Amino acid sequence: MDISGRKLFVKALMEEKVDTLFAYPGGTVTDLFDELYKQDKIHVVLPRHEQALIHEAEGYARETGKVGVCLVTSGPGATNTITGLADAHYDSIPLVCFTGQVPLNLIGNDAFQEVDIVGMTRNITKYSVTVRDRKELGKIIKMAFHIARTGKPGPVLIDIPKDIQTQSGPAEYPESVVIRGYKPIEKSVHIGQLKKAYKLLKSAKQPIILAGGGVKVAEANKELREFAEKMYVPVVTTVMGKGAMPDDHPLYIGNSGLHGRYAANIAVSKCDVLFSIGTRFNDRITGDLNEFAPNAKIVHIDVDTSSISRNVVVDVPVVADAKVALKKLLEWAEPSDNYEWIDKIKAWQKENPLEMRRDRGMTPQMIMEGINKVFADATYVTDVGQHQMWASQFISLDPGQKFITSGGLGTMGFGFPAAIGAKIAAPEKDVVCISGDGGMQMNMQEMATAVIEKAPVVICILNNQYLGMVRQMQQLFYGKRYEATCLRRRVTCPENCKGPNEACPPYVPDFIKYADTYGAHGIRVTAEEMIIPALVEAKNNTDAPTVIEFMISSDELVLPMVKTGNAMSEMILK
Repeated sequence: MDISGRKLFVKALMEEKVDTLFAYPGGTVTDLFDELYKQDKIHVVLPRHEQALIHEAEGYARETGKVGVCLVTSGPGATNTITGLADAHYDSIPLVCFTGQVPLNLIGNDAFQEVDIVGMTRNITKYSVTVRDRKELGKIIKMAFHIARTGKPGPVLIDIPKDIQTQSGPAEYPESVVIRGYKPIEKSVHIGQLKKAYKLLKSAKQPIILAGGGVKVAEANKELREFAEKMYVPVVTTVMGKGAMPDDHPLYIGNSGLHGRYAANIAVSKCDVLFSIGTRFNDRITGDLNEFAPNAKIVHIDVDTSSISRNVVVDVPVVADAKVALKKLLEWAEPSDNYEWIDKIKAWQKENPLEMRRDRGMTPQMIMEGINKVFADATYVTDVGQHQMWASQFISLDPGQKFITSGGLGTMGFGFPAAIGAKIAAPEKDVVCISGDGGMQMNMQEMATAVIEKAPVVICILNNQYLGMVRQMQQLFYGKRYEATCLRRRVTCPENCKGPNEACPPYVPDFIKYADTYGAHGIRVTAEEMIIPALVEAKNNTDAPTVIEFMISSDELVLPMVKTGNAMSEMILK
């Protein structure tokens, strides 16, 4: 018996065991929403903006490991998802995004709310297609979920014209699908290449394991830790790889990169074998490519063939899922004599420890340490900016905790909605959003979503009254010309302001009044002794979200810092 496309759409979601759909209605998807109204197995979350909607789907996917699913209308509804699709693309997050489209006979006629969303998103999705035949709808949806979750995960976009939704067609939804030309690496690994990589690591005198986000995507944290312990090899991570090793593990050195720890960057610069797993080697990790790990033989294990030797030419490429490769490596692993090398690294750690001054009032480090004390088992979600780097430096992760951040695209406005998505996915778990005052204002309307969904996230806003990361660059490299970074600036301010003074106008918005307006809780913290009580109060507020506004100095810098394009060994430390 044939059924309508809209009925098959809902049936497909149920077959894929979708329990949460982040969706915003509009003219070309009204039929789909009408069909969703008739069922009670899929929870439909109504955000307040489509960009926030797709970040919420990302947060859900990053928390659960399942595919995040969203639905938006055509035109501006579709275009508002582009930033989120790009974010998911760069961070390898499995998403399926359904967009409505005008009827087939109107496509190409500049119809109301018609855009070529497939053309716009082709380079930032794994697969993007407009359904043009009702008979293909079930197969295409099955392909979307298969492609999103297999191999290197990523976003898929399915554009469904309005008439496809109402046309009748086959009721069957396929159990599996074979896609010509799509053969992702799943459970196999080239044993010969992996043995070469292992022998290189075993013979090294100064080895380093570099773990990226691919280790976490593959859920291979346990295998990485066991391999490092068996081999007695120190580990550094990218920002996306943070959490792949427990922060307090004696073999974990910390993050490397533009704001990485001194010891981590020096160790990468001086190692003789760099054993990398699940990283793209982007410029924030490598700096000057000519000076990146200049004395090292480089091993690169990655599930994505195209990532290997794209940015950094490697000596031993291994195409494999991180978990599969590490499980096989564990069968061979034997201890190495790296004691002298590890002593050197510990000496570098003592020489330049990661520590902010404690004699100038409340600092970001104090705030992160307070968060560590109060939230023992939590998911931490950051926005993008200085606070993101302070969180990556000072938040301490244990097994079971998650660190969710926008790494590849660096999307301001990501943190709060992603935290909501994570909390909806895991309502029993504490979810702490760490944001800046600038990033928070990019999607602050989502407080309504958090309140109506009874998602009591804790939002820690580090308010330095500036767009801090850009201000830091202006302070260090642009003669303190703070153009367009002061968030208190008004048209009545002097043209060439060099920083805060007694004549500055008040900051807007008032984040405490903002929280109150939405029915959330608001706390302002101005001194170190207020940190723990505020966090405890927020943790105990289970009826609604809590905003904690931490008033920090605008002069605080994220250090160490490497100027873009310089070698990672050339760090600004003070």
